[in-house]
Amino acid sequence: MLIYVNGFLKCGAPLLPFFTKPTPGSYSLTSGPRDRLYFNNKLRYSSKSVQVVENSAIDMGAKEEKADSAALTSYDDAMDALSTLISRRRGDRSPTVGSRDKLEQVVSYLKILGLEDKIKELKVIHVAGTKGKGSTCVFCEAILRNCGFRTGLFTSPHLMDVRERFRIDGLDISEEKFLQYFWECWKLLKEKAVDGVTMPPLFQFLTVLAFKIFVCEKVDVAVIEVGLGGKLDSTNVIQKPIVCGIASLGMDHMDILGHTLADIAFHKAGIFKPQIPAFTVPQLSEAMGVLQETANNLKVPLEVIAPLDLKKLDGIELGLSGDHQLVNAGLAVSLSRCWLQRTGNWDKIFPNGSNETDMPVAFCRGLATARLHGRAQVVHDLVSDQKDSMKTPCGDLIFYLDGAHSPESMEACGRWFSSAVRGNKSLSTPVNGYRRNGEFGRDLNKVSKQVLLFNCMEVRDPQVLLPKLVTTCASSGTHFSRALFVPTMSTYNKVISGASAIPLDTRRKDLTWQFRLQKLWERSIQGTDTALDHTLNPDGITSLPPHDFLCGDAPHCGGPAGGTHITSSAVMPSLPLTINWLRDCVRRNPSLKLEVLVTGSLHLVGDVLRLLKR
Repeated sequence: MLIYVNGFLKCGAPLLPFFTKPTPGSYSLTSGPRDRLYFNNKLRYSSKSVQVVENSAIDMGAKEEKADSAALTSYDDAMDALSTLISRRRGDRSPTVGSRDKLEQVVSYLKILGLEDKIKELKVIHVAGTKGKGSTCVFCEAILRNCGFRTGLFTSPHLMDVRERFRIDGLDISEEKFLQYFWECWKLLKEKAVDGVTMPPLFQFLTVLAFKIFVCEKVDVAVIEVGLGGKLDSTNVIQKPIVCGIASLGMDHMDILGHTLADIAFHKAGIFKPQIPAFTVPQLSEAMGVLQETANNLKVPLEVIAPLDLKKLDGIELGLSGDHQLVNAGLAVSLSRCWLQRTGNWDKIFPNGSNETDMPVAFCRGLATARLHGRAQVVHDLVSDQKDSMKTPCGDLIFYLDGAHSPESMEACGRWFSSAVRGNKSLSTPVNGYRRNGEFGRDLNKVSKQVLLFNCMEVRDPQVLLPKLVTTCASSGTHFSRALFVPTMSTYNKVISGASAIPLDTRRKDLTWQFRLQKLWERSIQGTDTALDHTLNPDGITSLPPHDFLCGDAPHCGGPAGGTHITSSAVMPSLPLTINWLRDCVRRNPSLKLEVLVTGSLHLVGDVLRLLKR
């Protein structure tokens, strides 16, 4: 049984009395003691897909031939077709200088689909940034949906199912509608392919599909998150957005965007359009100078927005956890307010003349109900002993999931995790905006252990990421008892559905990268290179640590090493085996409470969510 503490909601929300337009994707709120908000947390994802076995060795030619068949209509057939558009392994990217024709290509695809003129009618909020742009978009969507508008939201990447990228009224697009729009686009583009027009790469296809969906669904507002960069991103075919936003900037995707903050800011500012209002958050001077110069050249009124003042929420908590979300929420409030004003809706919705400093109730509702998988998300995995008819109590297993993968986001992740585990020690502390009905009462007699579950792509620099996480957590008094390094479960040459069968993951794996991560970890904890306890077996697969590995008296990671050295980390042979091993550990130790931080990669977070969902 799973309790999704920061999961999505499915129920409809009551709108303000003067709204008559239905919002099927909004969230319900009811009053509780002390005016706290309580949420009905239900699993959002459902799929009618036939389960398929994930296979990394795919014959791309045969698969494309299969995708061309007019008789195919199933969701998994659509995933097979999408997989033929993957042109390279994730992380293996070419510099942007070779992508100057990208926007022209996207425009040509829009012409083929008859969307070139229709997307000009979309009332778009366009958001770029290094970190926080997805959260900002989610906040914007939730705010405007709770103001009574039909919303469309396009974000990336997806974690479990590609339909997560396309939200209508706060919910993933239905499987039926996805298939309808997908095959319409696929058929038209394939017909033109015989005339020498190549099929678009995956992200370009998903971008034009998003425009197709939003036009056909007649959304009032389309909130569009930039995929990567801004200037040459596929989403930048939007010529006249209502308003643009730039979230926090930092050093990421440097192999593509450049090795200075100024280079990165140049690409992000590429979404600015002449005389279209833009908002940003406080930036380092190197980045702010570039943003301001670009804005001045285009006569763009650029405003710097301070983090949201919690006092304006009147005790309501943000739906996305972490202090850094106040920055994103402040940006979203300004973007939403500007959108309402420039579309002529502000005075219609707030006829009583709310001024600039007021926080409308609908805005508060949107900020409180915003949800985004894999960003400061808490999942309680309630483990039971299935072999024990007497229901012997087991320990607790709690997953804290955050897809941080840059130094800045890793620091924010560390602050959030430290705050969250401290909050869980309180009987009455609400988590992510709502209470869990006295769930903490049994924690008083449990021993809490903080465990890191980590992997990152090889294009990242773990020598920066891991120490940043350790020092941030340690400064707040949070020390990891153990660190577990796992290989990826995703296959980068196939798009899978959320209902796809999870492989047993017993195949031989190259764990060289994971052993390098472990070595870096032990070096940062012990200060010197150490002999590691868990090494490769002759068959190339590591054995699982003993179950008491988590309960021993090893030195706290990030804390004093003490006397005798005991390795504080392990390389695990696979992610599914790791999740089962953690569950076994708490089954064997009723007094144990494991708080597992999953971070370093959104792909890792998505894989964990898929496993927990099962």
